[in-house]
Amino acid sequence: THLLAVSAVGIMQENISPGDFVVPDQIFDRTKGIRQSTFFGQGCVGHVTFADPFCSELREIVVSSAKALNAKVHDTGAYVCMEGPQFSTRAESLFYRDTLKPAVIGMTAVPEVKLAREAEMSYAMLATATDYDCWHESEEDVSVEAVISVLKSNAKLANSVIKEVSKTLPEYSSADALSAAKYAIMTPKEKIPHQTIKNLELLYGKYWN
Repeated sequence: THLLAVSAVGIMQENISPGDFVVPDQIFDRTKGIRQSTFFGQGCVGHVTFADPFCSELREIVVSSAKALNAKVHDTGAYVCMEGPQFSTRAESLFYRDTLKPAVIGMTAVPEVKLAREAEMSYAMLATATDYDCWHESEEDVSVEAVISVLKSNAKLANSVIKEVSKTLPEYSSADALSAAKYAIMTPKEKIPHQTIKNLELLYGKYWN
């Protein structure tokens, strides 16, 4: 029911430092559709609400858990998701920073954030800020060595935050994400191919039966 992603991200704002945690509340998708980002299709049309892609309930738990361990955590900010696996060009990095004004940039939140919403899972991210991407003129350009160094130094604290989150998850939750697909399916069941119904039974059978 709940999914907490832990991810290395590039920093896009000067108030965030390498080693800080960021718990984003918005996302801007700059991926190219290479990785499938929906369970719908194959004769079944569906749309879920996605205005607020991260679950506010789980985000609050993650933020409070990090603060309880005296971690430096930023509780809001937009995450730009690029396709990768290459890092940004300097032109791209400056464009994102000046136009979108995000907090961080990464490669992994899409498609998982979209699939989590369609699967009616409460999703949040504990992002580890590792570097200043390549927009910051007074800092070194992003390198794999720098990313790994910060990740290693922050891994123990990140693990502790995850353990703290697991202790404070509610036994019962009424988060909107847990019923996000209740009215999502547009295609009448009798019009959906049998194999598609079979494929989606685990996710949406409770709405069909």
